Amino acid sequence: TLARLWGALPPDIRLSPHLYLATNSAQGPWWILGWSERVPGAEDVLPAPLPPYRVLTGLADRFGRTLTYRREAAGDLAGEITGVTDGAGREFRLVLTTQAQRAEEARTSSLSSSDSSRPLSASAFPDTLPGTEYGPDRGIRLSAVWLMHDPAYPESLPAAPLVRYTYTEAGELLAVYDRSNTQVRAFTYDAQHPGRMVAHRYAGRPEMRYRYDDTGRVVEQLNPAGLSYRYLYEQDRITVTDSLNRREVLHTEGGAGLKRVVKKELADGSVTRSGYDAAGRLTAQTDAAGRRTEYGLNVVSGDITDITTPDGRETKFYYNDGNQLTAVVYPDGLESRREYDEPGRLVSETSRSGETVRYRYDDAHSELPATTTDATGSTRQMTWSRYGQLLAFTDCSGYQTRYEYDRFGQMTAVHREEGISLYRHYDNRGRLTSVKDAQGRETRYEYNAAGDLTAVITPDGNRSETQYDAWGKAVSTTQGGLTRSMEYDAAGRVISLTNENGSHSVFSYDALDRLVQQGGFDGRTQRYHYDLTGKLT
Repeated sequence: TLARLWGALPPDIRLSPHLYLATNSAQGPWWILGWSERVPGAEDVLPAPLPPYRVLTGLADRFGRTLTYRREAAGDLAGEITGVTDGAGREFRLVLTTQAQRAEEARTSSLSSSDSSRPLSASAFPDTLPGTEYGPDRGIRLSAVWLMHDPAYPESLPAAPLVRYTYTEAGELLAVYDRSNTQVRAFTYDAQHPGRMVAHRYAGRPEMRYRYDDTGRVVEQLNPAGLSYRYLYEQDRITVTDSLNRREVLHTEGGAGLKRVVKKELADGSVTRSGYDAAGRLTAQTDAAGRRTEYGLNVVSGDITDITTPDGRETKFYYNDGNQLTAVVYPDGLESRREYDEPGRLVSETSRSGETVRYRYDDAHSELPATTTDATGSTRQMTWSRYGQLLAFTDCSGYQTRYEYDRFGQMTAVHREEGISLYRHYDNRGRLTSVKDAQGRETRYEYNAAGDLTAVITPDGNRSETQYDAWGKAVSTTQGGLTRSMEYDAAGRVISLTNENGSHSVFSYDALDRLVQQGGFDGRTQRYHYDLTGKLT
């Protein structure tokens, strides 16, 4: 199998004397290790001495597709990745900045601002950053990602970066902007503790804040108009209390990266337990009713080999050398099977009832199936783009549906038989703004700053509107002059629903957020009860 993976490598990589190749799986990928400088040609005089190490210059998957990293050979960014070419041939430029560059830009911006009486000082935005517990901080940060070449859309490249980042004076991530230059994330930090985030928010959403103890652990998470949480840390125990005074206690065992939650006390007083092996992998779970489920593991791979339920029924799992699931034997003796070809692609799937679905691929480099044939012999055909997008689907009756996409991967058109087509349009943030059919009938969509759908306008001009609370939960919908409204509690649960006629339905929940009572529009009350396992009784 490893020989096949080796043979899938492009010859210029496989035969190069200047590259090292490494993998930890017969399914790939290969890590390509080379020099950060240009790879020497066959006639080049090599530098003396040769660099003492090699760096990651790319990845290659089992289908021969390569992800290539371009590194700077000299200057302040020497050795840093500033370009990436993906397996489909798209080229991206990574714009990196140094702390000194950001400091100079900040000072220039300060001098040119209207408040020139208070220019930014060098101490406010230093040219260098202090070291960290992990070593020196060179101050190099990613500031933008540009699409520089797209084989499918060579003449239609974006005029703006796909994403942009800004940073604080201490080099901390300050904000993230999408391809429309809209700020979608913002972060705030503790000035006395560099790198300690004390608040963050999403576009159009409230700011979430954090408090820490003297050791740097979060002790409180404050969510305006939502649930807040307090955290108490003790030896092998963490207590989490929300703003409704519900408490969960997590009991842990193990150290460092192997610390695991072995017991959980839930808000209603029930307890669940978990067991792990020496590698920290889950081997057993006991629910609140004391029922234990056990998981058998392959010691080397960690794959689940069997599951034994509380009633003693056992399900077994089998794998091939590539750790791909090949068979499942159920407690009743029935079996489902999967078969793969040499590259590791699924070629057949047999259900426990004995029905088989087969998959066929166009060539050795195709990851996605070209046809599927079910147990009745019916065949469906698929055509894919170089980016893995479905371009055409032909059903078992021979009817074909075709799909078109824009340069951002968004579906722009669907063409069905008999001239039935739909055309989709998006705004510069990637949100669907209209759907138009072949007759020109158009449905339009509107959004708020957070991306919530606020209005739908149908082809006949009818408009339905939805309003949201700060956390994006719908609080009212209006259609045809009639309004339906919802009210939520701090946990985000619906507690009241008012219909178009003004009638009310109210809801109550238990400590585990399960519905326990509903007062209907007709005035009748329904109550719900659950057993220890959470099943409705």
